[in-house]
This record gives sequence, structure tokens and C-alpha cells, in this order.
Amino acid sequence: MNISRVGVDIAKSVFHVHGVDRHEQTQWRGKYARNKWLDAICRRVQGSLIGMEACASAHYWARELQARGYQVKLIAAQFVKPYVKTNKNDRADAEAICEALGRPTMRFVAVKTVDQQDCQATHRIREELISQRTAKANQIRGLVGEYGFITPAGIQQLRRALPLWLEDATNGLSDRFRRLLADLADDLRYLDERVEQLTTTIETHANTDPVAKRLMTLRGIGPITASALSGVLGDGAIYKRGRDFAASLGLTPRQHSTGGRERLLGISKRGNSYLRKLLVHGARAVLRFAVRQEDGLSQWIKHLAVRKHRNVAIVALANKTARMAWAVTRYEVPYNPELAAAA
Repeated sequence: MNISRVGVDIAKSVFHVHGVDRHEQTQWRGKYARNKWLDAICRRVQGSLIGMEACASAHYWARELQARGYQVKLIAAQFVKPYVKTNKNDRADAEAICEALGRPTMRFVAVKTVDQQDCQATHRIREELISQRTAKANQIRGLVGEYGFITPAGIQQLRRALPLWLEDATNGLSDRFRRLLADLADDLRYLDERVEQLTTTIETHANTDPVAKRLMTLRGIGPITASALSGVLGDGAIYKRGRDFAASLGLTPRQHSTGGRERLLGISKRGNSYLRKLLVHGARAVLRFAVRQEDGLSQWIKHLAVRKHRNVAIVALANKTARMAWAVTRYEVPYNPELAAAA
């Protein structure tokens, strides 16, 4: 059986496959259990191109197939959806993946290594813990507000106020609420410790990873951002140029053009919102301190901030930083400040 392309719809327990030959004729449709579908692939096809949606567990299965000698392509779910010809079901999804896999202009997602997934997992856990810490701080503020206590904005102000509230026996807090408040303070300290531990882990990784070390030489990129960029970019080969990487982060304008009239809107905000946030915050810091700098990049951002709104200038610098980060990673070259303004 000459199967040239296989689409696989992966799930928790049941996997559907759809294979076609070089004449686009369907040669294989199958439904297999989780522990049997890889064996079915190995029995039925040799040297075929295999495609899957870039969803949960896709990178794991892609590595398993690559270890068996197959070429694997991952496709974003939004690029598969237009090829579903009928009502959505697993069989139709497998066929749509197979169809999308054969399009010459299709965009693919790079298969992540275990190290990249470890890095991204660390960032995601840290970000979730920060959200939990913010929620805990807001809960404490709301509860003590009912007893007439407030603190200035900022979690550091709350950390200073908590011991004072707990130690002041004359502030009118009941013993029952004082015990509850002490437990909440312990929860906040625990979240602080967990965030600090993961921050240290990320910084250690950034200081030992060659790609992250090069990225940290760029303006506005510290250990956290460098580690996140390293985990997403890999070797940068999945993107043809830096503009493609910046566009994948949603740092380029949305376009709504018709009849030859071009209309550019705000940035698209597609893709990795976490990495986009880090780059924008880094660009904000660069703009803040650019007033005291005379290098080419500082002159460029200062002149842009005069002509455009401050936030527009910040996003433009974040876009430029993303492009430079791709170039430094893809070509394995050091950051050149003299070329930064022209990037």
C-alpha cells in the first residue's frame, strides 16, 4: 500500500487516522486505542509524512514518531478547521488534517524538545502562581476592608501591613478573624516562596543556556524573557525571518484592506500573549532609560516617541526586539548595537 501522507486526530484514548496516496486517493481510515495506534502506523506505512494538530500531547507523539523515522508536521488548529468538509467529528478531523498537510503554503508548528517543554512548563507554573498570589492579596484586602483597614497600592505594602495588623491587640480584630488572617498571611508567604524558587530556577537556566545568554545581551531582555524566548524559538529555523516571528507574537498591525485601499489597525495580539507581555514590559523599561542614552537604538526610540504615542513607540520597540532576538538565535551571532537601530 503506497500511502504518502497520513493525518492523525489525537485524543486521550481513541486516535483516528486518515491516509492518502500520491494521487490523493484515500487508502486508509482507522480508529485505534491509545496503546495501539503507533504500532498500526509502523505496520501500514513507511516513510510517510504524518501530520497532527498542535494540541495537548502533540509534541510528545511527534517525538515518538520521529524516533521511529517518520517526518512529522504539526498544524495549528485554526489552519485545520477550514478543511473540515462536514460536521465536526474525529474521523472528519483526521481527514482535514491530512488535507491541510498537503497544502504547499501551509504553516507548521515546530516540534518542541523535552528541554523546551520543561522550560515552558516552568514559566507557566510561575505565571499561574503569580496570578494566585495576586488573587490572594486581593482577597486579603477585601476582607480586612470590611474591618476598616486599608493599605496603599502594591503587594509590598500589604506584606508590611499584615504583621502590624496581627500584632496590634487593640485594633478591634476578633480572635477568630485574627486566626483567619494569619492563615492568609501564611498562604501569601508560601506563594512568594514558590514564585521565588521558580524565578531562581529560570535564572539558573538562562545563565547556563547558550541561546539565552546571547539573548540577554539585547536591550530590554533579562533572564526571564531570555529563557522564555529560548523555549519558544529553539534554533529559530521554523521562522523564515524575524518579521514572521514578531507577527506570530501579535506585535504587528492587523490589516483590513479592500479595493486597493490599505487600512492598518492596532496590533493583532495573536499568538503567545505571555512572551508578548514580557517583550512589551522590557521595551517600556528601555524607553524609560533611553533619555540618558545616546546610542543608535536610544535615539531611534526617542525620536519615535516624539512623533507617536508612547505606547505605539513601546510596541514598535518590542517588535524590533523580537526580530533581533530571532536573528541572534537563528544565526548564532552576538548582538551588535550598531545594527540595532536599523533592524
